[in-house]
Amino acid sequence: MLDKEQAQYQAIITDILQGAKQSGMDAVEAAIASSVGLSASVRLGETDSVEFSRSKVLALTVYWGKKKGSASTTDIQPAAIQAALKAAIHIAEYTEDDPFSGLADKEMLAKDIPDLDLYHPADISAEKALLLAKECETSARDFDARIINSEGATFSTHQSHRVYGNSLGFLAGYKTSQYSLSCTVIAKEQEGMQRDYDFTVGRAESDLLSPAFVGKNAAFRTVQRLNARKIKTGMASVIFSPEMARGLWGHLLSAISGGQLYRRASFLVDHLGKQIFPNFIHLEELPHLQKGLGSAPFDAEGVQTKPRDIIQAGVLQGYVLGSYSARKLGLKTTGNAGGVHNVVVTPGKESLKSLCQAMQQGLLVTELMGHGVNLVTGDYSRGAAGFWIEGGEIQYPVHEITIAGNLKEMFKQLMAVGNDIDRRSGIITGSVWVGKMMIGGT
Repeated sequence: MLDKEQAQYQAIITDILQGAKQSGMDAVEAAIASSVGLSASVRLGETDSVEFSRSKVLALTVYWGKKKGSASTTDIQPAAIQAALKAAIHIAEYTEDDPFSGLADKEMLAKDIPDLDLYHPADISAEKALLLAKECETSARDFDARIINSEGATFSTHQSHRVYGNSLGFLAGYKTSQYSLSCTVIAKEQEGMQRDYDFTVGRAESDLLSPAFVGKNAAFRTVQRLNARKIKTGMASVIFSPEMARGLWGHLLSAISGGQLYRRASFLVDHLGKQIFPNFIHLEELPHLQKGLGSAPFDAEGVQTKPRDIIQAGVLQGYVLGSYSARKLGLKTTGNAGGVHNVVVTPGKESLKSLCQAMQQGLLVTELMGHGVNLVTGDYSRGAAGFWIEGGEIQYPVHEITIAGNLKEMFKQLMAVGNDIDRRSGIITGSVWVGKMMIGGT
């Protein structure tokens, strides 16, 4: 049984599909995305901001032969929709033919829409959100006398609804919800100051960690970083904490995305079927995880999402493709129009502590800064902070350093993936140990 909003959106899209066909278009697709959210922040125990958001966007694309025209509107009244449709048709009449454009192949479209338990609406008032944020910040500020300031705590809610349809007969939608709580505080000892944060996120409010836990962990992480030192320039092993390891896998996903590949702007062009990691590395896309932060029953083109291996035994098994990029490369879409859906890195058996003991000496990275990544060459250089490991144990915090290498070589030098899995993202991973990188210090 469709709810009222879903039925309304489907009726609008059905009218658009019929109108485009009557205007002589060969194919058409349309999507409506709506969202509503609340963000409430406190700082130093006082209300800092309360923001309500609401949006609704209709986007449509028409195809006339191999010509394409697109338009969008935030007004879904009939007159505005007709104006958007006319604009898209007008654009299509004047664009150049593109042999790779068009809807997804019909046989790839989703036929069964699984319920992935992504929608858990909760009527959370601004007052309750502020109380939760205040509780979180208070627990952080009370944790240690060295916590001397705060950048605040924020509780956020977000609910969205997306309906997509095309002239091949596909018409479906689904709703999602997401809740998060974060806190950032500042600590001081002697002349040095440090900041750090913690957060929790989930599809349901009940999935969140307690405000007191998040606040205390934010404070603990901050105090740990006090009296940070600089270290000498040189080569060393590097362990990326789970939060930082996500970035490494994100660079991989960008490098194997269709847009980078057909432009030949990736260091992994023509690497399908080749060994790019040690054979213990396994990445899989699991788009149907219940309550997964990256879960989706179908992609932005209506293509069925499916579990698949991206890296198996260190070998690249597949790219990240939508229909357009797949056609440019002479391949089939992988159901990734709009992005990936829950990339899971198979963990090893060792804890972060065990990885540090195995490494004996090197750097544990817990913060990265800057955007020094070149996907064409794979060159990697980022500002960093973390902890120096000696004798397999944390000796002291370090800051004001850079780490550098080449992603292709870094991938080959992966020594282990930890079992300290962080599930607060669509990339689910543990810590990652890279055998050797250049560290720039004093």
